[in-house]
Amino acid sequence: MGDRGVRRGIVAVLVAVLAAGCGGVGGDDGGAGGAVTLTMMGFGTGDEIARTRFDAANARIAPGTAVASEGSFDAQQFLSAVASGTPPDLVYMERRLLGTYAAKGALLPLRDCVARERIDVAQFRPAALAEATLRGELYGLPDFYNNRVLMINDAVVGEAGLATDDWDALAKRAEELTVTEAGKLSRIGFDPKIPEFLPMWARANGAELVSADGRTARLDDPRVAEALEFTAGLIRAQGGWAAFKSFRDTFDFFGARNQFASGQLGAFVMEDFYLNVLAENSPDTAVTVAPFRGRDGKPVDWITGNAWAIPKGGPHPEEACRWIATMTDSETWIAAARARAKVRADAGKPYAGTFTGNVRADEVIFRDVVQPSAAVRTVLETQETGFSLPAMAAGEEFKAAWQDAVNRVLDGRQSPAEALAQAQRQAQAALDEANRGS
Repeated sequence: MGDRGVRRGIVAVLVAVLAAGCGGVGGDDGGAGGAVTLTMMGFGTGDEIARTRFDAANARIAPGTAVASEGSFDAQQFLSAVASGTPPDLVYMERRLLGTYAAKGALLPLRDCVARERIDVAQFRPAALAEATLRGELYGLPDFYNNRVLMINDAVVGEAGLATDDWDALAKRAEELTVTEAGKLSRIGFDPKIPEFLPMWARANGAELVSADGRTARLDDPRVAEALEFTAGLIRAQGGWAAFKSFRDTFDFFGARNQFASGQLGAFVMEDFYLNVLAENSPDTAVTVAPFRGRDGKPVDWITGNAWAIPKGGPHPEEACRWIATMTDSETWIAAARARAKVRADAGKPYAGTFTGNVRADEVIFRDVVQPSAAVRTVLETQETGFSLPAMAAGEEFKAAWQDAVNRVLDGRQSPAEALAQAQRQAQAALDEANRGS
């Protein structure tokens, strides 16, 4: 089922949640006094960062244990499990999703969990906590912390550089760096990464997509339309959306012939994980990392990430709480980073570090485990200014509204103002419905 089908199913399925009662899916009480087995959705243990933390969390609930799902979060599967009264003990999902499920009663608020396990929430970054907090209640413990910065291909851009605070100069530079051969695009000068990164561009233009309390959409703010017109214009000047996207889809994004190594891209805004991709696959390619700056010259870092939550009606909430407290604790993150550093060193490969939602973990990781490069230091400095969208009771519908609007503009079906006016109506209706009675 596509994203729209998933969104349409959210309300209907979650209405059944309240009537379905509580229960457990695959949970094993182990008999009277026996060890419990925690089930989960959305998490796999495919690398040493995941495995080290997973093992530490399991040790914390011994003789109980948790079993990884080894798959990504599936909204329909989760909703079906909750509606049938057989939710898992744990769920790992994007923080932006928490508000939607919390508003419908599918997740437990973590107030009692935090008190019982004496979890120090001060260890988590404020922007990550904000994403996980709806109507004053915390519903998830933050996991990774995805920063977005400007990445510049030195061989393509050269000493003249490229910056994002002067939009007229950026448009001119992007066009200069773009290359077309025999009528076909062979190099993108600058990729603004829309539709995905519209919230960042809006913020760069002094606008917010939604009010601080997550209840009022602001998609029809003229400054949002101006940001969309500018970024869509960058793409039009580089061949138009069809040619631009087709060419971008040919990139060997995770390989040795990636767009930086092959000279297919001048610069783009990207999440910090890509530094490790470049270090792994094209370590000799020179890339400069700089803050993405708003038109006022100040850094703009839109952060996202995942969180651990406890479904309402899960069979073992106390053990689940203890498990996620350990999974996201600073000491657990540090141990995982040390494991990653050793694996990389043994293989003779670099390690750029792991950016977490835990301030204390990052302090140690980038002081004692990793010697930060200039690029990593830029990310560390930029993340102190990180912002997130607030938790919303209709987060999925809200995101769909603005992303669909951007796509209509890119496809030439509507102007930015028309598309965002339509998105505003759709998003506000969804927020009003989700917040009814609260």
